[in-house]
Amino acid sequence: MYYIIVFLLLLVAQLLYFIIAKKFSIIDKPNERSSHTKPTIRGGGVIFVLAVLLAWIMGVASWPLALGIVLVGAVSMVDDIRPLHQLPRISVHLLATGLLIYDISQGTSLGLWIPVLFFLLIGWTNLFNFMDGINGITVLYALVALITFYQLPALEGDQELIALVGISSLVFAWFNVRKKAKTFAGDVGSISMAMVLGYLMIKVIFITQNPFYLFFFSLYGIDACMTIFIRLSKKENIFNPHRTHLYQYLANEKGFSHLSISFAYAGLQLLINLVWIYGVGLSEINWLAGLVFVAVLIPLYFVLRKFAQPAENNLKTS
Repeated sequence: MYYIIVFLLLLVAQLLYFIIAKKFSIIDKPNERSSHTKPTIRGGGVIFVLAVLLAWIMGVASWPLALGIVLVGAVSMVDDIRPLHQLPRISVHLLATGLLIYDISQGTSLGLWIPVLFFLLIGWTNLFNFMDGINGITVLYALVALITFYQLPALEGDQELIALVGISSLVFAWFNVRKKAKTFAGDVGSISMAMVLGYLMIKVIFITQNPFYLFFFSLYGIDACMTIFIRLSKKENIFNPHRTHLYQYLANEKGFSHLSISFAYAGLQLLINLVWIYGVGLSEINWLAGLVFVAVLIPLYFVLRKFAQPAENNLKTS
């Protein structure tokens, strides 16, 4: 009953946002870089922020986490409405990241690990945001991560938070995981969700001292990182909009439906996570299994990319 009430509250909040978005024209209009063809409401992912705020009100999320997500959500919402200069965005992202790291490290001196954690969390947030481009991919991938985190004993104290964010994802999914999406997450959704997932990832690594939990983000990680690497090798501006991720080639060049690609990414990542949890095991660091996994995943990614990208790109990169 408790979760049903939360679901209904967030559903009402989502519907109210649609009214506001239409009134103030918070609309994503397609351009030459888009993977959609019709104007669609942007910023529906604001309910991820509301879920974290609700978790704080209910006492299942800390104030640094809630404040960090609200701050980054607010500046991202403004950016969705009217593009902001990089300075305020970067400043708020750094502040929010600092709050999340402070929350994770309370009672412990991190020392030289602080800049590393800043780099990891900000890097992950941007990678996750870059990958938000077709219907369903962000929310389905997030749901897989949340389901996985919910099972981990190390995060038992965060299960209520994970459940509330998961419910907000289900509400958003109802309007996004469809052939013609009613809403997109926008920066407010993708960045705030990335922050929550990054927070949970760093926390579980911090508690267990096992970096292999990063494999729970392996598909997004390899697609985003390899795409950045390829674009840098071509001397492209990686901050400019583009359609050169593997999932975008599959959708725009090969004609696979958005939902089939989104479910494939989410389903394969879920399978990987289950193999690592129940097959290989994460009670200790298994370097051999990690090396084998990377040695298989990277070549497979480039094979799929070569298959999916246009013929002229194949010639340039072969």
